[in-house]
Amino acid sequence: MPARTDRTTDPGLRAALLLARRGQAYFSRTLNELRDERLDAPSLVPGWTRRHVVAHVGLNARALTRLTTWAATGVETPMYASPAERDAEIEMAATLPARALRHLSAHAAVHLDVEWRDLPDEAWSATVRTALGREVPARETVWMRTREVWIHAVDLDAGGSFRQLPAELVDALLDDVVGAWTRRQADEGLPALVLEPTDRPAASRRSVPGERAAVVRGRAADLAQWATGRGAVDVTTADGVPLPAPPRWL
Repeated sequence: MPARTDRTTDPGLRAALLLARRGQAYFSRTLNELRDERLDAPSLVPGWTRRHVVAHVGLNARALTRLTTWAATGVETPMYASPAERDAEIEMAATLPARALRHLSAHAAVHLDVEWRDLPDEAWSATVRTALGREVPARETVWMRTREVWIHAVDLDAGGSFRQLPAELVDALLDDVVGAWTRRQADEGLPALVLEPTDRPAASRRSVPGERAAVVRGRAADLAQWATGRGAVDVTTADGVPLPAPPRWL
């Protein structure tokens, strides 16, 4: 019997699904290299242990599965009942025995992948709502998961690095972050910024518009690390002034 494959025939969506699956493999491999006793150590997310990161990634898969169910059935199924319930669920899951925590992460990822595989083309255009209240097509769940698994693999602080991320992912992250800053600039008074990757063509500069923009330079991966709030490594300003703190991303 031939293996089942994705029902979608959209080549762009198929490529996006592949990147998400590669990210899941990267996260799973990083997690598998951690011994159980090391799960209690701090992660790179302030206030979270590695346990919290693993719990969050597993529960995120469950939440995105609820959105694929919404897209497939038309029945509204929110990611979370409330932000408070989401936070409480992560705290509770982080206390699970190591084996159960690993199973949560693995099984939730498989379930989401099966739901993606079985979603027909028309369902990918259905409108769903993110935890932040944005209405998006269901295909957005793929990018939402992609950034979760790749970045949180680094957050496990177990040898992962932004410099290990695929170039297309790094570029997409920079687009996503600068786009989010630009959308919120007027409401939140965000500063004008220019991100200038030194290992990309000049046309790859990304800008949050405005006067007296600070030009932040570095390798694209290092800029993505700084822009997503993961610290500054080999990132500088063009005029030598102190590097600003990046605005909030999500």
